[in-house]
Amino acid sequence: MPGLLWQVHAMSDQEFAKVYEPATVEKRWYAQWRDNDLFSPAEGDGPHFTCVLPPPNVTGRLHMGHALTATIEDTLVRWHRMRGARALWLPGTDHAGIATQVMVERDLLARENKSRHEIGREAFLERVWDWKQAHGGIIDRQHEALGASLDWSRYRFTMDEVSSRAVREAFVRLHEQGLIYRDYRLINWDWGSHTALSDLEVEHEETQGSLWHIAYPVAGRPDTKLVVATTRPETMLGDAAVAVHPDDERYQHLIGERVKLPLTGREVPIIADAILVKVGFGTGAVKVTPAHDQNDFETGKRHDLELIQIIDFDGKIQAPAPEKYVGLTVKQARAAVLADLEAEGLLVKTEAHALSIGRSQRSGVIVEPLPSFQWFVDVGPLAGPAIEAVRSGATVIYPEHRAADYFRWMENIRDWCISRQLWWGHRIPAWHCDECGHITVAREDPSACAGCGSAAIHQDEDVLDTWFSSGLWPLTTLGWPAEDSELDRFYPTSLMETGWDILFFWVARMMMFGLHFTGQVPFRTVYLHSMVLGEDGQKMSKTKGNVVDPVELVDAYGADALRFYLCTMAGQETGIVFSRARVEGYRNFCNKLWNAARFASMKLDGLDLDRWRAEVLDADDGLARLSIADRWILGRALELAEGFAAQLDGWRLDLAAHAAYQFVWHELCDWYLELAKRRLAADADPAERAATQGTLATVFDLVLRVLHPMIPFITEEIWQRLPKASQPEASGSGTLMMAAWPLSEGEGASRTMAGPVHAVGSILTDARVTEAQRDIERLIAVVTSHRMLKAESKISPAQPVEVLVRSDDPEILASLERIREPASFVGRMQSLTVLGRDASLPKQCSVAVVAGFEVGLPLEGLVDLDEERARLTKDIAKKRKELGGLDKKLANEKFLQRAPAEVVAKERLRQADLRDNLAKQQALLDRLS
Repeated sequence: MPGLLWQVHAMSDQEFAKVYEPATVEKRWYAQWRDNDLFSPAEGDGPHFTCVLPPPNVTGRLHMGHALTATIEDTLVRWHRMRGARALWLPGTDHAGIATQVMVERDLLARENKSRHEIGREAFLERVWDWKQAHGGIIDRQHEALGASLDWSRYRFTMDEVSSRAVREAFVRLHEQGLIYRDYRLINWDWGSHTALSDLEVEHEETQGSLWHIAYPVAGRPDTKLVVATTRPETMLGDAAVAVHPDDERYQHLIGERVKLPLTGREVPIIADAILVKVGFGTGAVKVTPAHDQNDFETGKRHDLELIQIIDFDGKIQAPAPEKYVGLTVKQARAAVLADLEAEGLLVKTEAHALSIGRSQRSGVIVEPLPSFQWFVDVGPLAGPAIEAVRSGATVIYPEHRAADYFRWMENIRDWCISRQLWWGHRIPAWHCDECGHITVAREDPSACAGCGSAAIHQDEDVLDTWFSSGLWPLTTLGWPAEDSELDRFYPTSLMETGWDILFFWVARMMMFGLHFTGQVPFRTVYLHSMVLGEDGQKMSKTKGNVVDPVELVDAYGADALRFYLCTMAGQETGIVFSRARVEGYRNFCNKLWNAARFASMKLDGLDLDRWRAEVLDADDGLARLSIADRWILGRALELAEGFAAQLDGWRLDLAAHAAYQFVWHELCDWYLELAKRRLAADADPAERAATQGTLATVFDLVLRVLHPMIPFITEEIWQRLPKASQPEASGSGTLMMAAWPLSEGEGASRTMAGPVHAVGSILTDARVTEAQRDIERLIAVVTSHRMLKAESKISPAQPVEVLVRSDDPEILASLERIREPASFVGRMQSLTVLGRDASLPKQCSVAVVAGFEVGLPLEGLVDLDEERARLTKDIAKKRKELGGLDKKLANEKFLQRAPAEVVAKERLRQADLRDNLAKQQALLDRLS
């Protein structure tokens, strides 16, 4: 730590560079924070704030979704760290079973023209581990470039030793409790990747298809045919029955009879089933193919039907389908079957029909429901407590409306298929006996069958679904199930922040596992952000060419600019449409902050901040030493800190960021720095200069602390270069990152500023601060009104003019008198005169009316009054003609009905602006006339 202290303290003697260079600053500061172990949580038993990073794919690269997640989480972690919490942000990566295996297989094929099967499982897994070692750290380094203050000493990988032990323990416990079982059931088969999928890994897309009506001849009734309607005619080759509704009078006499299955020569029964058959759909008769449809599979179990699989695991037709179709793809078989049905006169009709097609999330192929032995989790007993935890408020989901999505899915959840026919992943800890068929599930590799004792056993070939290990993430990152785990210190975690699109994939599973294995929820709050869309408003994809690389944005504009942009967009719920222009705009904001701090640093020579605090903040009458502007900006900075914290408490990072932006750009830079220039001048009164210097340094200290969680690099760099009081921060690190957050709750209702200011409550409620805030509001109104009046009369902005302000209110008159001198200075006026109720503004005067007073600009001598009257008369006539046309247009019902709503709204806004401008110009013309 001493090395770091020397470095940061020495910086206060360096001059500000004219131009802020984020690349150099960001790398230097991240290295210092990381190398001095500042990302680790503080020791002790105080309150903690724990957050686990959603583990990106180990071979992945940072995309905008990752950048948004990291920015939101880092902002909240840094904020809680500054507030004194034992802040812990846990990093790690996911092995990403299918995705990583596919990448390595492609590389193997490209380099050696071999498949994984050709080199074998062991050799292939060596290649995957090599790939992981070569590519695994890329996204971690990109997170560092973004400023993520992750505790890298606690890094976890979902297939490291700790995670592997946790996965096996979870599997064995669930199996012992009867919640994991193996069964021959219908599953979602991805024939592109040759693995089973869970329901959540199947993406459904609505498409326009067809509904084919096929005649099935009834056996023993030459003139009777039963017409069924189907969207999958090729699967009829595996039909086991035809079902009708038991109450359908049309078919009651056929129940128990048999039909001749077209093209196959087989006969299948006609059954009655009120669950499968919906009265009014299609023809009322439904083909039943238990091996290739989930509903048909359940129907087959109810009626003990034969399971006839005619689609193989390569997505092709197989026996016992007729020989002529064997080997065809599903698409080819459909065309052939339809052609043959039509040739035999059994294709009754074809009609358009909308249907949902399920595709593999990874390979993109159409998923086939196929029967297979797989491992499943009985999730019903796990879902109940997870539902109750959210209903009771033990875990809060934000935004609130997402909780309804959570309940809807959890209350209709089906058993989870957790086995995958992959090689990369957690091998299922089950051993099959070659002698007796018994399956042994064990925490440690067994040497013999637990059933018969035979040594002829082999481990199950399948691996676990990636989401199984990810579902344990809050536990494994803290070392569960080891006795020395950190669950007692940091569990339950405080926050799970992720995209809403994996609420079911991941969040729900963590809820179920966390509650089941610990009895406690895994996190107190779930904060779900929206997806970042391309600038075209569409989901980012390489094929659309609208992908945005956050690393490229960091290189171009700096990490702080990107982070601040993402914070301002964090409140969007319907999708965040990316804007490069706004990222560039926030780079300009960072530059504005830098330039303002650079100006401040040149004006703070000779400042004794300890003395300023003693004379101003700690003395009973200390605020009297400050100017109106000083009291105003100090109060506003404190209000910013208080409001910023309130917004973060409510998960509104966007509102907090916007408030900080407005304060820095407009109140601090546009107004206060201009107002303070007189008192900061070298020849100013020494006491006044010292008072304003202390205010300026203190306000910058406040602002930098407030902004640090969002834009950590530039705030740290500036903070090191500005004067600070002699008392060290409680952390002793000498960095802004470890400095105290401005506002902290003290005993009772009193509030204290944990660093630059004390007795915040008394400052914010002090009458002189309240009065100063009203005074500056009026000053701003006077200056902006006088500038507007000059512009309206075509007077050069640089020309000093006489300005009059008038009011009937004594309190406002006193306020205007107090601000007369600073308003005249900052507005660069020739003079500013305050008029009371007995005075009136000159007749030939341009006037603006604001709350409680008037601002007048005498025009005599500034403009040629005859020319001004002529100009106004001509401009008024032109605007009246334009307004007349617009009024007529907006009174036209046809226009209102046919024009887009946004066009009508735009025209109404233009109408209102024209009326307002006309009224102002007419009032001025009346005065001049």
